[in-house]
Parts: sequence; structure tokens; C-alpha cells
Amino acid sequence: MLMPHPEFLRRLLDEYETALAEEQRTAASGRSTRSQDLAYTLCVSTGTRAVGPALEAAHRMLAAAGAPRAAARVPVTPVTRTAPVTGDARVTPQPA
Repeated sequence: MLMPHPEFLRRLLDEYETALAEEQRTAASGRSTRSQDLAYTLCVSTGTRAVGPALEAAHRMLAAAGAPRAAARVPVTPVTRTAPVTGDARVTPQPA
């Protein structure tokens, strides 16, 4: 099975937990699209089909990798396409 990079997995967990906390804080009546998307990505990344097992698997994977509980966030550089999707798939980072 492919294993997600620990930094990616840590960030994904942090974002999911933040989204859930925000929903609880605002007393949202249902799950936000963001938390649903994060839950789906957690499931795909951990090879599970439900959020509970995905969270357990993610924590196990991070523990096995020796990843700290709260890792420093790695900045993500947005990219733009330099050609149509059907053509050349090269991307160019945007200046910060």
C-alpha cells in the first residue's frame, strides 16, 4: 500500500480537526463541504472507507513515522497552468 508523506498526513489531520472544531463552535447543523472533502481525502490517503478508521490509521502512520503531534506547516506554492489541460501539463509556480 502507498503511504502518504507524514507532513501531508499531519497537515490533513490538522485541517480536518480545525474544520470540525469550527463546525462545533458555530453550531453548524450539518457537515461543511470542507470537512466532508477532508474526511474523504483522509479515507483515500489511509486506505479506509470511514472517517473513524481513517483517523486511527492516520495516527498510527504518524506514530510509526516518528512524526511529532504538531508539525510545522509547510507553505504550499500555488501553481498555474501554462498550457491547456489537453496539451502540455507543465505548471509554473506563482511568485509569492
